[in-house]
This record gives sequence, structure tokens and C-alpha cells, in this order.
Amino acid sequence: MTVMEVLCLSLAFILGSLPFSQLIAKRRGVDLRSVGSGNAGATNLARVLGYGAGATGLLLDAAKGAAAVGLARVILGAAVTPAVTAGTAVLAVAGHAFSPLLHFRGGKGVATGAGAFAVLAPRATLAALGVFAVVLALGRVVGLASVLAALTLPVAAHVLGAQRAVTAAAALVAALVILRHRDNLLRLVRGTEHRLGAGGDR
Repeated sequence: MTVMEVLCLSLAFILGSLPFSQLIAKRRGVDLRSVGSGNAGATNLARVLGYGAGATGLLLDAAKGAAAVGLARVILGAAVTPAVTAGTAVLAVAGHAFSPLLHFRGGKGVATGAGAFAVLAPRATLAALGVFAVVLALGRVVGLASVLAALTLPVAAHVLGAQRAVTAAAALVAALVILRHRDNLLRLVRGTEHRLGAGGDR
């Protein structure tokens, strides 16, 4: 691996670690880690400060995932490889989920992963977003929609002919997203998971 490839991977993690939702909340005097679900991501931001703030956080999180992949392509040019761009996607999501700026806490990686894979595998990402939208519309449970969309991504990437490295990265990101949603899944089994538009936060 070259020095420039390592630089691209490092930049991806740094970009991913930028806690946009927490920064938006902080400007309004709120620490996301101590309210709502305690998660420093866009979903909790929306629950605590409204859908406008949540949408801003979501778009910024998606943008940093896309930027991580895009920067690798710009920096490496013709020398860029699928393994490196796939690696930037994984590291951007990992940086978001385990941000050093938040003492290795963070969000759940859904929006950042969507942004990264919108660049790497746009058709597979559209399929995953479609699953997310349908599940959310039917059940109004963001966590369940996120998990099923994450599971869809690597399957769709494989079926639609994405490069092997991209499919493998999608599988790794899906595993991380599911791991980050383990509390949501437990609450879902218990019947206590928060539904979009319902009162209260979890």
C-alpha cells in the first residue's frame, strides 16, 4: 500500500469522525449524548430538535461519506483501486460510529454509509434506500428500516454486479450498522421501540 493510499484511508476516517449532528445540537445548547436515545446521530437529533435539524445532520453525514470516496478518487486519480475506495467507505462509517472527537462514541452509520455507497454502488444504494422507505412507511420504526436496508445493500451490490471489494465493504458496513442497532433490535423484540411520530424517545 502506498503512502497516498494510506493518506486517503486516514482522511476517510477523519471525515467520518466529524460529529455534525452533535455540533448542530451543541449550537443550541444540547448534548445529544445525554438526551433522547443518547445517540449522537441524525435520528436522535431529529427527535430532540425537530425534523429540520435532523435532515441537516443527515445530509451532512451523507456528504462526508460521499466526500471520503470522492477524495480518494481525486487524490489518487488513475491509480485509484476498488480496494482503496471500498476501504474509504468502511473507514468513514467507522469514524462516524466511533468518533475520537466524542470519546469513540458516535452515530450508527446509516447516512454516512448511504453517502459513501451512493458514489461506489449507486444502484445498490437505491435498492437499499427503497427498502428503507417501504419499511419505514409501513412500520414507522427507523431502526428496523435501517437494519433491513443495511442487509439489502451487500445483496443488491452482488446481484447488480458491483466490484468484489465494494460488495465486501458493503457487507462490513452492514455488520457494523446492525451491531450499532443492537439496542434497537432488543427493544423491538420487547415491543418498546420508538415509532416515528410517536410521543417520547428511546
